[in-house]
Amino acid sequence: PYGVYDLTRNAGWVSVGIDHDTASFAVRTIGRWWQKMGRPRYRRARSLLITADAGGSNGARVRLWKWELQQLANRTGLTITTCHFPPGTSKWNTIEHRLFSYISRNWRGRPLVSLAVIVSLIGATRTATGLRVRCELDRGTYPQGRIISDAQLASLRLTPHRFHGYWNYTIHPVRRR
Repeated sequence: PYGVYDLTRNAGWVSVGIDHDTASFAVRTIGRWWQKMGRPRYRRARSLLITADAGGSNGARVRLWKWELQQLANRTGLTITTCHFPPGTSKWNTIEHRLFSYISRNWRGRPLVSLAVIVSLIGATRTATGLRVRCELDRGTYPQGRIISDAQLASLRLTPHRFHGYWNYTIHPVRRR
């Protein structure tokens, strides 16, 4: 699973993939959240803030992550700012405490015997404070080992922030003429 937690609305989106956990899968999940939940709720939004772990499919060093975010920015017209948690500090990421902990609690002790059961249990996650989770199965294929060249990386409209620009940066959409 890969998830998006909307702090303002106390709402979650989780995609359950059947292939590899790659940056393409992660950004596809963010794109699906934007299409299904984000855009309808934030029609006037021009930017998106993502807090992400420093490693894994959405890591600060993952070129494919930045490349895919550029493609998402181009498709949506959103300026995307990403702030990565420093290595070893992902336990402070809000998504862990306000989304995934409740999903884990919801399916505790239940056999995860099929994808349908997993999607159903994640989608049935609710809390007394109003958390609601939507979940879908992502049957896409996400091959491992995709290489983003130096030239592709240089073509990104990425602006590093003054404070730890390696972990904090903004990607601007390319406007089509």
